[in-house]
Amino acid sequence: MDIKKDNLQGEEIKELIIDHLNSMTLHSPPESIHALNLDELRKPELTFWTVWEGSELLGCGALKELSATDGEIKSMKTSPQHLRKGVSTCLLQFIIDEAKQRGYTRLSLETGSMAAFAPARKLYEKFGFHYCNPFSNYREDENSVFMTKEIY
Repeated sequence: MDIKKDNLQGEEIKELIIDHLNSMTLHSPPESIHALNLDELRKPELTFWTVWEGSELLGCGALKELSATDGEIKSMKTSPQHLRKGVSTCLLQFIIDEAKQRGYTRLSLETGSMAAFAPARKLYEKFGFHYCNPFSNYREDENSVFMTKEIY
C-alpha cells in the first residue's frame, strides 16, 4: 500500500468522498453528519492522504490541526471493494505517526454511535483511543461518540 498526499482533484477520490457522504446520510440524521465535502477537505488546516495499490484507490483519511498540540482525524474511508484488507489500519498508523512528527500530543475524532460505525470504533479502540467528551466545536449528540488518544 502506498500512501500519498492528495489534492482531491482526481475522479477516483471525488467518487470515494461522494460515497462517504452518501453513506453518512444512510446512518445519521443531517444535523449529526460531520463528514467533510471536497471543498472543506481542501482547507489549509487539513492534510489529506489517499491509499493506493498500483493505480487502484483503496481509501483515504485526513488530519486536521486543532492547535499546536492537538489534531483531529477526519474522513477515514476505505473503498467498499477493499474492506477487510487492512487499509484503515495502515492509514491510521500513518496518521498517528504524522501527528507525532508534527509534535501533537493528542489526537481526537468523532464517529457515529450507531451499529454501522462499530467496526470504526473497534479499530480506534485497538489503537488505544478511549471515549471522551465532545472536543473542539462539537456538542453532545446521541448519534456521535468522541474518542481521544494521548500520543508522544
